[in-house]
Amino acid sequence: MAAPPVVDLPYVDERLAEDLASGLAAVEKLLRSSVESQDAFVTETSRHLIVAGGKRFRAMLVLLAAQFGDPTAPGVVPGAVVIELTHMATLYHDDVMDEATVRRGSPSANARWNNTVAILTGDYLFAQASEILADLGAEAIRIQAQTFSRLVRGQIRETVGPAEGEDPVRHYIEVLADKTGSLIATSGHFGALLSGAPAPIVERITGACEAIGVAWQLSDDLIDVAATADESGKVPGTDLREGIRTLPVLHVLASTDPADARLRELLAGPVPEDRVEEALALLRANPAMERARGELLAWVERAKADIAGLPDIPAKTALTALCDFVVERTG
Repeated sequence: MAAPPVVDLPYVDERLAEDLASGLAAVEKLLRSSVESQDAFVTETSRHLIVAGGKRFRAMLVLLAAQFGDPTAPGVVPGAVVIELTHMATLYHDDVMDEATVRRGSPSANARWNNTVAILTGDYLFAQASEILADLGAEAIRIQAQTFSRLVRGQIRETVGPAEGEDPVRHYIEVLADKTGSLIATSGHFGALLSGAPAPIVERITGACEAIGVAWQLSDDLIDVAATADESGKVPGTDLREGIRTLPVLHVLASTDPADARLRELLAGPVPEDRVEEALALLRANPAMERARGELLAWVERAKADIAGLPDIPAKTALTALCDFVVERTG
């Protein structure tokens, strides 16, 4: 999942931007050193995605949440590194499952080497994250274990699909919450917890970050349909070509309106290249898009409700504006 460059956005004031930039530099340094091995090949494969770049959005949320406590507390930067290592480990595994060939503009690890190397590298990153985590206390270890459980559960449920009689839309939202929302929630949780923020603040930040994570993925669903390549930097209809049933697609497939018959036919499986433009045109004009946007707005409002109870500091303003950004990016 893509993410916004928080430091570069105008809603982050100068002092907060400096704090975040300094924290991210420390995260980057520890992140790179944490995957060093006596085996040069292990170091090379483990650094593959690190050097490929990435916006470190989850690490940013750790640092932002830490503003509600002591942002210089010794566990904050290691906590952010744990989150980033966990995220990158899942990317290695995801690329194997998806048979992806490119990640962050570079060949994926499975394409550059092979599936076995990619899987084992992901495992190695999980192990390195656990080693750092061991110094952060029992509560952090418990949170990470619960998060990892949700990540795996979400992936399994996505792979298997909804059970017979289960609402596909509800199943989809629950998968997003586990696969995407859980680690973003833990980013906020770690930042607030490890900075020593009061328990009610920790709870609010955790809830807000999970809602932001789900909303972000829902906004990606809309952008894949509604945005042009110039607007999003991505080829529209990518999910349609791959047969991925995002929220707008699920709403269409659940429709019994005869007017949707042609679109339902097109969306029943991967859309052939010569039918993508037709499918996009029909889907853009379909009420399913507004229904999906309504779901996005509901998650954003859920995040804002939690953020509203936070202390009035620049980090609160940044989190609120991030919610607005998630909506604005969909047009």
